[in-house]
Amino acid sequence: MTRCPACLREFREGDFSALAYHFVEEAQKSEAAHVRWLNQNASRDQLPAEELERRLRHFFDCPHGALKQWIKSRFIEKFYGPKPHPFVVALQHPSRAVLLGYTIEHQHFLRQWVRSCAYITARTDETDVVRYELENLNTEFGGFGRNRVSHYELLIRMGQSLGVSRSQILSTPPLPSTSYAIAAWNEIASQLPWLDAMAAMHSLELIANRNLVKEGASVPYFDPAILKGSEIPKAAQEFLREGYEADVAHSDEAIDLVAKFATSRGAVESIQSTFLRSIDLFDDYLLARLERADQFEDR
Repeated sequence: MTRCPACLREFREGDFSALAYHFVEEAQKSEAAHVRWLNQNASRDQLPAEELERRLRHFFDCPHGALKQWIKSRFIEKFYGPKPHPFVVALQHPSRAVLLGYTIEHQHFLRQWVRSCAYITARTDETDVVRYELENLNTEFGGFGRNRVSHYELLIRMGQSLGVSRSQILSTPPLPSTSYAIAAWNEIASQLPWLDAMAAMHSLELIANRNLVKEGASVPYFDPAILKGSEIPKAAQEFLREGYEADVAHSDEAIDLVAKFATSRGAVESIQSTFLRSIDLFDDYLLARLERADQFEDR
């Protein structure tokens, strides 16, 4: 099936005419999510449905077997183009406030992350997907004993190294943009097919994939020089290094699985739209990290 990338409404597979008319109707009502998507991906000008249909077909065009590259290309365009995402810019050489904004908001994201992985694990019928998600649950939240703590614990320790107590980190509620994104991701994971959930969540790991620079990204997630020396605390280096070293193969493995099953099950168009919806949520969530950082700038 085809989905609307702004609201995930379902249409018949390949029915970009109906999708175009849907966008036109929503734009005429000034519905924010649809207007935003059109402005960012189609045109800032009002288009007739026929022209919008043509542009949608071009935007979603994905040759057989090319879904992985399509996902990566769209991700790079959104977060690593000529004007990288503001949070990526801030993270190149992050201030204490930026790292604290990261800590406070991301701990809420990681809690939802493991819920999403659990939904995928419970609902899939593919053994290799189950194994992949079980590893995710351990890596992000469970840990592997004393020699390797979870990514979640490394995040909390980063915040503590910056002068904020564990209790304050854990008791601070998420900002509205984070709350909205978490609720939307939870709905995707619990209501849509597990393959859509996998595409929605694991495509986000591309943000820390350092190999994206070789594929066209204008900058890496952060300047790797900060992993050495004393520019940021050791605990912050350990947290950032974990993703920097792990998310290359890890994100590629997930997208390989998504592409494999989306192609074999005829779900490519659905996956494309769910992925697009997820990265729009991620865009706003990354901005919430900066919004939280502003609360620490004057301290």
